[in-house]
Amino acid sequence: MSKAVVPGIEFGVVPVSVLASMPGLDFVRGIFAGSLPQPPIMQTVEPFDCTAEPGHVVMHSVPSLRHYNPIGSVHGGYAAILLDSAMGLAVQTQCPQGSGYTTLEFKISFVKAMTEATGVVRTEGTTLSFGRRAATAEARIVDTQGRLLAHATTTCLVFELPKG
Repeated sequence: MSKAVVPGIEFGVVPVSVLASMPGLDFVRGIFAGSLPQPPIMQTVEPFDCTAEPGHVVMHSVPSLRHYNPIGSVHGGYAAILLDSAMGLAVQTQCPQGSGYTTLEFKISFVKAMTEATGVVRTEGTTLSFGRRAATAEARIVDTQGRLLAHATTTCLVFELPKG
């Protein structure tokens, strides 16, 4: 397993053989619990207090000055990482052992700008449908007052993972 150590957090890429050996819910819970490494992209958003249930994930994060774009607010890529991750992981929680997914498309709507003053944001992803070949999901980012900041939908391809 390829890993890099960041103070307090391990990041790495889990081999496909490990992913294929467990149900998707166990895989996602393993990442959230720290028994499997977090994907390197998560260094960007530093999620915490994450939970996973079948078809549903919740992650918390704090936008900061390091996430700013040139126009003085949090870059849309920050929200895109959170939303795409929440939707994909919600789909992954429903994948049986030996299967996985990949994002085919997603659409994001930005509702309210995030700044370093926004504080903790909650990203919630939910699977809408899960079939033999395709799945759809949605996600929302809200602030601590429950105000909607961004939302998204996705279509994912579900497939059998290579064995070995």
